Amino acid sequence: MITPANTTDNRKIAKARLPRMMFDYFDGGAFSEQTLRENVEDFQRLHFRQRVLRDVSSGSAATRILGQDAALPLALAPVGLAGMLARRGEVQVARAAQKGGVPFCLSTVSICSLEEVAAATNSANWFQLYVLKDRGYSEALLNRAHQAGYSTLVFTVDLPKLGVRYRDVRNGMNGGLSPWGKIQKLSDLLAHPLWLWDVAIQGKPLTFGNLSDAVPSGRNPEDFKTWVDQQFDASVIWKDLDWVRQHWPGKLVIKGIMDPDDARSAVNVGADGIVVSNHGGRQLDGAPSTISALPAIADAVSGKTEILLDGGIQSGQDVIRALCLGANACLAGRAWAYALAAGGEAAVCRMLENFRYEVELTLALLGKNSIEQLSPDDLI
Repeated sequence: MITPANTTDNRKIAKARLPRMMFDYFDGGAFSEQTLRENVEDFQRLHFRQRVLRDVSSGSAATRILGQDAALPLALAPVGLAGMLARRGEVQVARAAQKGGVPFCLSTVSICSLEEVAAATNSANWFQLYVLKDRGYSEALLNRAHQAGYSTLVFTVDLPKLGVRYRDVRNGMNGGLSPWGKIQKLSDLLAHPLWLWDVAIQGKPLTFGNLSDAVPSGRNPEDFKTWVDQQFDASVIWKDLDWVRQHWPGKLVIKGIMDPDDARSAVNVGADGIVVSNHGGRQLDGAPSTISALPAIADAVSGKTEILLDGGIQSGQDVIRALCLGANACLAGRAWAYALAAGGEAAVCRMLENFRYEVELTLALLGKNSIEQLSPDDLI
């Protein structure tokens, strides 16, 4: 087994350790996965303007994100079902984020409940919420998050309907497997005994911790899909976000912005921040990559709200590229998910340390001492 040096290495290890159905769920995207690929590839088309003989002896990656001190301009994005990657996975990641000095955002559809994660850390975590038809249920979740000490609400708005992910269809994540398909699925699970022992057996209870009364089992994605179909509200419009503001006293971030006009609308409803995101390429395939959509959005709302970028972040250098084009910070999801599957909390800690070093090294080679000095001129 290789010693992982980067996100690609962690992905290879995760692929070997996870049952195929689980790996494909976290790794895959919508339809032909064009947007998923371009989220990563478009970063590589941005080249740095290297500068030398500058005094970079005081360089630092430290910053503030939505009022919180952070060791680098990065937060760990919400990833659903992360407790299926390692035993009590969300708790392990939250601990790693605290050690690494960055915010962690817990998904609505986490395996570990928001209370369990809060009890395991003493940092101001973030909580992600979808647009639900049952406003009473949403209000209860918001109250729970506030009482547990979560500082920031990341409100995801790009899921009026759940995207079609062909890998999940093939693997039977939404049901519909033939008898032979069920045998193959069982065979695949049995071929990963360490995962079965660590997660499926030792990692219990495998329920959707925040939704345990509504979705009984985290092991059965069919239950989740049924709940999504019943609860995700496709009728929501911008004025409905007034309700969120009334029921959430902390910072409000709107995730799923890919258009300058939508970014302006987010500012108009009082968002403290936006996340330029195409849901990791898991919703609208054929949408542009987030890094290509960023400059126009930054031109529209820079200075009026904080801009975070999500999608395709594989390294600290990707973070720098995003900051050069107008982001204040980034969110990374798959990068930490691969690390968690590859080696648990310790691997996520190593990933964050790698990101921090990559940010500081790239800053130095650009002739900069802080991320505030970055601009589009640093790219060629």
